[in-house]
Amino acid sequence: MKHDFITIGGATRDISFFTDEGIFIKNPKDILRQELLAFEYGAKIKVDNFNYSYGGGAANSAVCLANFGFNVSSIMAIGNDENGREIIKNLKNRGVKTDLLKINKQEGSGTSFILVAPSGERIIFAQRGANNSLNLGAKDLKELDLAKNVYIASLTGTWYKNLEDIFSVAKDNGQKVFWNPGMTQLLSGYKRIGRFIRKVTVLALNQDEALQLLHSSKRLNGFDDKALKNPENLARAIHLLGAKISVITLGPEGVIAFDGNKFYRKKILKEKKRVDTTGIGDIFNSSFAAGYVMYEANIDKALDLALKNAAAKVGHLGAQNGLLKFKK
Repeated sequence: MKHDFITIGGATRDISFFTDEGIFIKNPKDILRQELLAFEYGAKIKVDNFNYSYGGGAANSAVCLANFGFNVSSIMAIGNDENGREIIKNLKNRGVKTDLLKINKQEGSGTSFILVAPSGERIIFAQRGANNSLNLGAKDLKELDLAKNVYIASLTGTWYKNLEDIFSVAKDNGQKVFWNPGMTQLLSGYKRIGRFIRKVTVLALNQDEALQLLHSSKRLNGFDDKALKNPENLARAIHLLGAKISVITLGPEGVIAFDGNKFYRKKILKEKKRVDTTGIGDIFNSSFAAGYVMYEANIDKALDLALKNAAAKVGHLGAQNGLLKFKK
């Protein structure tokens, strides 16, 4: 089967807690931890509401891409448990093919506990579970070889070997490769993942992730910390790592992309209501991937589509709800 997209990464069952008792703290002296949400140590915190939903980078991106009419399969690992069965059911109901899912009989499915503030911003406590056991096999590589496009989300466990396997086939047949690396990959630094970045069509990061990647290998590409606060400098520094296009989300300041010749800067769209930002990075980045393919590498149009879908998503609870849906 020729897949329009294969997504690779994690799948989780999410439990979201909503509370207004946290205190927001600015922390500008720490470039990697600039905003904090604090609670009284030892206190019992009142929870206003809680909600069950679904998440994980590969699962969120697969649902998003399927909503745009793409033929999508995902390579993910889940447990042989009730949460795993619910994850499969949810993916099937949303049009994602589950033929490449792996079921681990020893580990439970990944679970995330998500603390949501009144602003809709959140902190995620992630228990990876079966996600750590993901290993690509011969069947996966054969399917990747046939895929038109590949979307790689955060990876854990034997992530380096998985990336070696992915990039042993991806790109060689002209596939577009979209990568939103996880913190494990970013902390390993450019010395370890640079060989993969150089094969990527689009490297998508948020501002903190971009800074983390640059600092982890002390590879600032001629910019100091002060200069990297300028979005154009940050986008250029990331692009110099080797990806064809760098896309960096800037929180309330919007997004910037750079293809080596031109900067593309966009403001965020004003949402009707802001309920929950969980999964917004996955939705933005996979929507950009969808737009990049649909609009034949038109970065401007792809950014517009990503911003529209992100604005639609934040008005709903859960990472996969409220998304735009239409056929290619």
